[in-house]
Amino acid sequence: MTDSSRLFFALWPDDLTGLELARLSRSIEAKGFMPVQPQNIHVTLVFLGNVDAASELLIKHSVTGISAKPFVLTFDRLSYWSKPKVLCLTSSHTPEELEMLVEALNMEVASWGFQTENRPYKPHITLARHARYLPDINFEPLVWRADSLCLVESCSEPDGVNYKVRQQWPFIKTTDR
Repeated sequence: MTDSSRLFFALWPDDLTGLELARLSRSIEAKGFMPVQPQNIHVTLVFLGNVDAASELLIKHSVTGISAKPFVLTFDRLSYWSKPKVLCLTSSHTPEELEMLVEALNMEVASWGFQTENRPYKPHITLARHARYLPDINFEPLVWRADSLCLVESCSEPDGVNYKVRQQWPFIKTTDR
């Protein structure tokens, strides 16, 4: 028995976004793809990997110092990435607030000795794994309203991987328009 968890920071969908994603998953399934389970759909911000309990507490505490404003992210492209063999939604524009949040998270976890990816951040929603091509699917752009950040655990279970939100931090709401 190990005292560590496989963790990552993510945006988690609200109920309306979850329903829209479930609809899209059904159209992907109709094309013969095995979609990601609706309860596992998210937008990864920073992947941490295996984290021991003491480090997890430090990270949770330090993240409370990161402030972000709510933002809207529009996923307007269906993409196929051949190397990881995934079908995903991508965005033609990354909001500045999202870039700043990812940068702040990377800096914070690096201060605790965690290695994060050094390639440019590309927000995406993985819709299907083990994909072999880009299907012809019509869809309306998906508008994701981000108002919080989550620490999520990746749990290996007999029927596959399941993601569980461990903690959630709301973004700072402002009255500015």
